[in-house]
Amino acid sequence: MGAAENKKMVADAFAEWTRGDGSAVFKLLADDVHWTVIGNTPASRAYKSKREFFEGAVKPLSEKLAGALKPTVRDIVAEGDKVMVEFIADGAGKNGKPYHQTYCWAMRVKDGKVSEGTAYLDTELITAIWK
Repeated sequence: MGAAENKKMVADAFAEWTRGDGSAVFKLLADDVHWTVIGNTPASRAYKSKREFFEGAVKPLSEKLAGALKPTVRDIVAEGDKVMVEFIADGAGKNGKPYHQTYCWAMRVKDGKVSEGTAYLDTELITAIWK
């Protein structure tokens, strides 16, 4: 797949998420994805599989939220096997705190799946929602 196909694949998954299918983006990940969440939050570290990323970051964050996140894509840029997506995710924590997170995900696509990714985000906001 080339850059245009990779960009479309990511854009389509985010469009599905926007329509309510939160699993659409997660389905992009290869089973053996290497995903890094930056910073020093409870979820920050390098994950070596989709399952590990789900159990260590996605599931615990979801359990802290009062409902599903609503994404708004600002930009998607693709070059070769790399895709960058900048987006806002809006929601609220069960602790009553708003969750208005800005993300930038830098991803590498191989064989139609995201094989590597790094999530850049407001780590203070993650820490606040985790309490």
